[in-house]
Amino acid sequence: MRVAVLGAGLMGKQAAKDLVQQQAVEKVFLADLDIGQAQLFKKQLANEKLEVLQLDANDDEQLESVIRKADIVVNALFYTFNEKVARLAVECGVHAVDLGGHIGGATEKVLDLHEKAMERGVTLIPDVGVAPGMINILTGFGASKLDQVTDIKLFVGGIPLHPEPPLEYNHVFSLDGIFDHYSDPSRVIREGKVVEVDSLSEIEYIDFPGFGELEAFHTSGGTSTLIDTFSDVDSLEYKTVRYKGHAEKFQLLVDLGCLNRDKTVTVGGTEVKTRDVLREVLKPVTELGEKQDAVVLRVIVTGTKSGEELGYEYNMVTVKDQQADVTAMARATAYTISVVAQMIGSGLIDRRGSYPPELIVPGQEYIDEMDKKGVKISETVHRSAYQS
Repeated sequence: MRVAVLGAGLMGKQAAKDLVQQQAVEKVFLADLDIGQAQLFKKQLANEKLEVLQLDANDDEQLESVIRKADIVVNALFYTFNEKVARLAVECGVHAVDLGGHIGGATEKVLDLHEKAMERGVTLIPDVGVAPGMINILTGFGASKLDQVTDIKLFVGGIPLHPEPPLEYNHVFSLDGIFDHYSDPSRVIREGKVVEVDSLSEIEYIDFPGFGELEAFHTSGGTSTLIDTFSDVDSLEYKTVRYKGHAEKFQLLVDLGCLNRDKTVTVGGTEVKTRDVLREVLKPVTELGEKQDAVVLRVIVTGTKSGEELGYEYNMVTVKDQQADVTAMARATAYTISVVAQMIGSGLIDRRGSYPPELIVPGQEYIDEMDKKGVKISETVHRSAYQS
């Protein structure tokens, strides 16, 4: 199995590190515009399976040349590249998975390649991160154990282990992506109908062992393809988990127009976007650096089986691996995309076409593989209707 990892950021490097350790993986190509960081990573890893390639993802010829070297592409680039990478992978007859980005129709465009992927004998799976990704796989697994699904509740948070003011938050992904999630509307299902609700709204409180009471609120993109896959349920909603007070602080920034993509102000005769200013202000404030992070997750799938009301609940809490210097978010995200890529390479996933994770990734096998990597996902069965 030869794998091309596109993007040498935190997630790309961690996926590459996991892949080179697998006996079935013959070669890993780590491709990025900035090969300096990738070369440093290769030196630190000291594994002959890893080869660094320079890649300008805006250049289709360069992108295609990298893709053609592999059997499977792990796309860890920004989500705006997802459709192009998937399209070129299909043309090259190469399988591809990506970290998602349901904003702006990116995932829908990858799924629209289903027929072409089938014709070329290719498997495409978008949205293979944590949210979306892990939550999709676990939702699909819970749903597979029920005759009928009625309600789905999803909670995920990437949070610092030791929160610091003023935001009690450290970013592990692009701040622009966070801004999109906080400012775009969130799609949910209520009383069987898809509706939009404001992000950062409807705060509720949720407990995780070791963290006490946290807050959860709507954010865009989290329901991903689940809205379509489970369109016949009574309710479905996704909420982001943070320390208390976080949503209120960001709501003020939204109300002031600071997260608006188009709002500008003129300073000293120069027009600047308020979002650009906020991003640069928050970067040093929210930089994770050497701090420890954690990922908390809960998936609750409720329905009926043989006439009995059942609820399947999946919980995960993982923290930064200090010894290996791997962030919790990298463990949860990069291990997920690595495991799914390996499932395609091994033939465990053998359907061809473009599918969301909840319809194609085998749940128990996924949980078992993540467990081997130290990411523990527990299952609890609630008999009779689940009460949150």
